[in-house]
Amino acid sequence: MEKKKVAVPLVCHGHSRPVVDLFYSPITPDGFFLISASKDSTPMLRNGETGDWIGTFEGHKGAVWSCCLDTNALRAASASADFTAKLWDALTGDELHSFDHKHIVRACAFSEDTHLLLTGGFEKILRIFDLNRPDAPPREVVNSPGSVRSVVWLHSDQTILSSCSDSGGVRLWDVRSGKIVHTLETKSSVTSAEVSKDGRYITTADGSSVKFWDANHFGLVKSYDMPCTVESASLEPKFGNKFIAGGEDMWIRLFDFNTGEEIGCNKGHHGPVHCVRFSPGGESYASGSEDGTVRIWQTLTGPSGQKDNAIAAANGPTKQPSAIEVGSKMEDLHVGSKEGVRE
Repeated sequence: MEKKKVAVPLVCHGHSRPVVDLFYSPITPDGFFLISASKDSTPMLRNGETGDWIGTFEGHKGAVWSCCLDTNALRAASASADFTAKLWDALTGDELHSFDHKHIVRACAFSEDTHLLLTGGFEKILRIFDLNRPDAPPREVVNSPGSVRSVVWLHSDQTILSSCSDSGGVRLWDVRSGKIVHTLETKSSVTSAEVSKDGRYITTADGSSVKFWDANHFGLVKSYDMPCTVESASLEPKFGNKFIAGGEDMWIRLFDFNTGEEIGCNKGHHGPVHCVRFSPGGESYASGSEDGTVRIWQTLTGPSGQKDNAIAAANGPTKQPSAIEVGSKMEDLHVGSKEGVRE
């Protein structure tokens, strides 16, 4: 196999403990943004293109296991071991609401229309909070077979996808009935689930396998064995011709979607990789690790093998704001102490 050029990532420091979740916003008029969750209790917001730190959301008293941004990147949400999920103003860093739970919250996700927040965790209950009435009791779906590890909306917010920490498979729930309508069977527990940008595929990582499922008919499209146990995988959103996976061997590997051939391997982390995600345009991807860093890697090859930066140059300069512009817009985010952190 032809050796690819070694990638040099943007290394984003700031977290003092392992990074366990990453989420990219869609492309907005102000660019796109990356939020990271860490066991240090403080989610961080960054410029998705440059990796520059914008601000830190301060208020959790325990490890933060999941984080997300709404469609317009105006609000953030986080799920924590302090038995809460929190809603934040992504422009100021202010806490807008705290949703109490009775156990550790492991996952959260905004609906596509941004009106609802979905959470799941050790209680084995999926909760749907109406963000227009944050003080109202949430709708609850209580038949999860195990502790909830990940949650995703799909089908224009008509279906919920969830996986469990202690059992294999992915459950698809009908939002209206609250019933499981299908289960995607896997041997190991699913540690990562993602719906592709075009809505065609569900990407899952379980054990040492990455699988791609038809998001509408739920059939298994492709399954590839990985060189090690992987914790996270992500499909390139623009062309859908490659995917990344990261796990216990500390490397982020790039694969051809159609053949499963490894076409790149990025080394640099000093601990297991817990999360990987492609940026919304596919020009880069981010990884979060036990070593406490986020690394942003440029995608080296385009759809026909040319360097992506050559393609970008041919398309002209991007319209992303400078770090100073973003920093001035996203000011006054709060940084505080990390006492009493729970996991």
